[in-house]
Amino acid sequence: MHKIEEILKERILFLDGAMGTMIQKHKLSESEYRGKQFKDYEHPLKGNNDLLSITQPHIISEIHNQFLEVGADIIETNTFNSTTVSMADYHMENLVVELNMASAKLARACADEYTKKNPKKPRYVAGSIGPTNKTTSLSPDVNNPGFRAIDFDELVIAYKEQANALAEGGVDIFLIETVFDTLNCKAAIYAILELKEEKQLNLPIMISGTITDASGRTLSGQTVEAFWYSISHANPLSVGLNCALGADQMRPFIKELSEKAWCRVSAHPNAGLPNEFGEYDETPESMSKVVGEFASSGYLNIVGGCCGTTPEHLKAIIDKVSLEKPRVIPELKSELNA
Repeated sequence: MHKIEEILKERILFLDGAMGTMIQKHKLSESEYRGKQFKDYEHPLKGNNDLLSITQPHIISEIHNQFLEVGADIIETNTFNSTTVSMADYHMENLVVELNMASAKLARACADEYTKKNPKKPRYVAGSIGPTNKTTSLSPDVNNPGFRAIDFDELVIAYKEQANALAEGGVDIFLIETVFDTLNCKAAIYAILELKEEKQLNLPIMISGTITDASGRTLSGQTVEAFWYSISHANPLSVGLNCALGADQMRPFIKELSEKAWCRVSAHPNAGLPNEFGEYDETPESMSKVVGEFASSGYLNIVGGCCGTTPEHLKAIIDKVSLEKPRVIPELKSELNA
């Protein structure tokens, strides 16, 4: 298989779209989330999308295949919440290894099938590592600013368990995404680098932050530039932005990142901002027009979609972007020689 670094020199690569959005279209019931395996489980499970890799694997494979069919080069595992920290909401901490392994194997099988169909277009699997529902930088208690619901070491343990299971399941890349707290991200980086050293793994890391509003800052208060400098020690395959913003609102921040980062840049924006019903209204045509402009401006190496993006959105983006040249990584200029 081609090394992904080599392909990235030649063209922009396409990441898939929104797993959650696609799952919601199925309107699954509590019993469908449970499947046969968890029929008598004592806690509610509806909404635990990651569990579907075990209870409804055909649905997850079908979603992967829909994105692969329109041309996705990289598909994400259905593991955004597959850490002990997030699975505590469903009292399923003990299931984390099985969840990650199952999701990685599903995605791996789908990617390999499409690579076999066209060996000149290899498909890759990115192990999705979400931010968890806890933050190490901020207190959840407004009356006690020093309180933390979790600490760095606890997060490292949780992320390392997830990353190890993803690697054993066969992922090609680790994708730390939707980073709203850089300290959480640093815990994930620490865990992955430690794991890579222990297991002699040669798997690259993609990192994608999220800007929460027009202020251009993460939830923990960092600007795009500060976020990049805070995580650049990971030597990531790419750094980028996803979620929270539609493509139009994301543009100035992707531009800034493309000017600062000495690695590749990714973007997977939402299909616009959610309406009063929590749905995303941006059409494939309007979204692809804006993302196409990112590419023609030389900002992108990897592009896909986050919340609200369907295979139709991704196809429109691919049609618009596929002939554009990938962003050229800027050369580092030494401050001493400036």
